[in-house]
Amino acid sequence: MAESPESVDYSPDGGELRPGRERVTADAEARDIDIRIVERPAARSLAEAAELLGLQPSDIVKTLVVKRSDDTFVFALVPGGRKIAWPKLRSILGVNKLQLPDASVALAATGYERGTITPFGSTTAWPVIADATIPGRTIAMGAGEHGYSLFVSADAVIAAYGATVADITDPE
Repeated sequence: MAESPESVDYSPDGGELRPGRERVTADAEARDIDIRIVERPAARSLAEAAELLGLQPSDIVKTLVVKRSDDTFVFALVPGGRKIAWPKLRSILGVNKLQLPDASVALAATGYERGTITPFGSTTAWPVIADATIPGRTIAMGAGEHGYSLFVSADAVIAAYGATVADITDPE
């Protein structure tokens, strides 16, 4: 896991951020990771989203921004049908307190709105922790903009971000 996150400028001139999908694509290219971004309709449930994407629900991976007490963050990759097991995650991180920040804090920490968050192209390269159930398959995750999903090899994400793979979830 990364020791200290780096701020990343995905804007053309150091000013305003480029749109989310552009940042995602630029980051994937820089990391030499093959991704596919597809437009998708809104879904009312995990099962409906999985059906629309032709996946199993567990192949849809949420990128959750988790705030530590020192005001730093980590990305937790959580497969569909599972939820963060807070005691497990606190143990992995060696901390006593973690929380999900409100939407404005998550946006400030990543440059992405909830529902679009991904490590790809985040304004800060926060450490990534992937649940132990996701390696070895293709997953769908946020693509930086509403209405799109990113398909990628979970193993490529784990390798590119030096992610810690651990049991951090429980069934919902």
